[in-house]
Amino acid sequence: MSDRPADTLAICCAQLNATVGDVAGNAAKVRRARDEAATQGADLVVFPELFIAGYPPEDLVLKPAFQAACRAEIEKLARETASGGPALLVGTPWVDDGKLYNAVALLDGGTIAALRFKVDLPNYGVFDEKRVFAAGPMPGPISVKGVRLGVPICEDIWGGDVVECLAETGAEILLVPNGSPYWRQKDDERLNIVVARVTEHDLPMIYVNQIGGQDELIFDGASFGLNADRSLAFQMAAFEEAIVTTHWVRDGATWVCENGVTVPPVDGDHGDYAACVLGLRDYVNKNGFPGVVLGLSGGIDSALVAAMAVDALGPERVRCVMMPYKYTAQESLDDAALCAKALGVAYEILPIASAVEGLEAALASAFTGTKRDVTEENLQSRARGTILMAISNKFNLMVVTTGNKSEMSVGYATLYGDMNGGFNPIKDLYKLEVFRLSRLRNAWKPNDALGPDGIVIPENIITRPPTAELRENQKDEDSLPPYTILDPILERLVEREEPISTIIAAGFERDTVVRIERLLAIAEYKRRQAAPGVKVTLKNFGRDRRYPITNRFRDPGTPLPAPDTSLVTGQPVKTEAFDF
Repeated sequence: MSDRPADTLAICCAQLNATVGDVAGNAAKVRRARDEAATQGADLVVFPELFIAGYPPEDLVLKPAFQAACRAEIEKLARETASGGPALLVGTPWVDDGKLYNAVALLDGGTIAALRFKVDLPNYGVFDEKRVFAAGPMPGPISVKGVRLGVPICEDIWGGDVVECLAETGAEILLVPNGSPYWRQKDDERLNIVVARVTEHDLPMIYVNQIGGQDELIFDGASFGLNADRSLAFQMAAFEEAIVTTHWVRDGATWVCENGVTVPPVDGDHGDYAACVLGLRDYVNKNGFPGVVLGLSGGIDSALVAAMAVDALGPERVRCVMMPYKYTAQESLDDAALCAKALGVAYEILPIASAVEGLEAALASAFTGTKRDVTEENLQSRARGTILMAISNKFNLMVVTTGNKSEMSVGYATLYGDMNGGFNPIKDLYKLEVFRLSRLRNAWKPNDALGPDGIVIPENIITRPPTAELRENQKDEDSLPPYTILDPILERLVEREEPISTIIAAGFERDTVVRIERLLAIAEYKRRQAAPGVKVTLKNFGRDRRYPITNRFRDPGTPLPAPDTSLVTGQPVKTEAFDF
């Protein structure tokens, strides 16, 4: 392309769903997007961060064969631009002088016209890029049609130095390829960062984010742009692939987007539900499962998961199994059947009495002289887990597990029983959120949902007191505080990491808080063995919150004294002892 500065520039945002490791498949998406962008009159197509590799590639990116495969596809795509058409800005791993970088490559005129490397490597929460990538040097702009474009990569805009460098070296528009995962209210956080950078340098910014599920992480897309005056230039859809060309016109010393599309956001509970559906769909499809199976108990957790599974995959790919025992109420059988009928799924009843009684008979001599307790209750859950895993093995269906975050926090789940499964779409939803999303789904569903409209979770499932039905007349509140108390305590302990003394000061009963904190700590070994699940909160179990299993620290529940900075002996400051 000519270096003569243009007065118009058509920039296409390719908000697409890459698959980690599918280098050829991701490259094919680049080609299809380029063809579509050409029909839209685009000069440049911008793809999300590390698009050729898929994001995040984790330690896969350290594999030399994978690095070589990514580079080979980039070089092939570069040669294909010799025939004309839009230039490409594609994210890829790149090895240079023995160092591995998180890079973007400008492909134009049959060549790799420019390379830029990510400078600020995130190393917090779900990110650990410093583990695998080297930090790049401060970048200068690249040139397309003579227009100087700054290309900070994702985290590069969260601090100010990279954007400042680009502004000082003549960038006219900022293009930001992103792999920014979803969590509740993340769109507000992104917007605030972009507004800050635009305000500092009076430069328009285009934020191109990927969409799709990658294990626990969900990428919601929702790409957008701001003009230099901070007005919204365009807003793309959330949780949907899209190829949208934006038209920019030089207006004196700056650039303005003309007639940008604006799609309403999908946020709050709607965003959480859409994220859970997308995460389940991509986990099943990208791993090649023909469908899923789950236990449908007549309770709210399994009903919501069944609805999500149908929305993700369609009813023909979902198999539900009711596994009653003598403590299963007729009400549960009726509700499960109604839910299955409303969703249109395959449904069967497989009683577990013979399995449970067979296990008890096998254990009778070993348990001689002991009283019945939770051990026998858990045999029911483990019998159900075994049946689901057998169906999984026989028909190659992935077991979807249905435990919520409240239960996973306090260990109210059975290893090798109801925790069996390959993926859990509600793993990061507290029980009260499960109730909210169930009501929401009866009134709304995502645009791309494959399930039926209307009420799919019977009202009785939503209003009935939660129960595991492992003994006569059992209710969750027999073992746990009401969820209206439990969930706020857990949110303060898990997401906010608040001390017990602070939670008590907020009005919660001391003994309850101490007990919940203890249960949270001792259930770590269960969470370490749990199936992966969709992240929707600020801090999920797994990538965000990695506590040791062997851990003797307990919060004493009273404010600790401030550190005595006058003690400089090198020995630790003593605090009062407390029980472990």
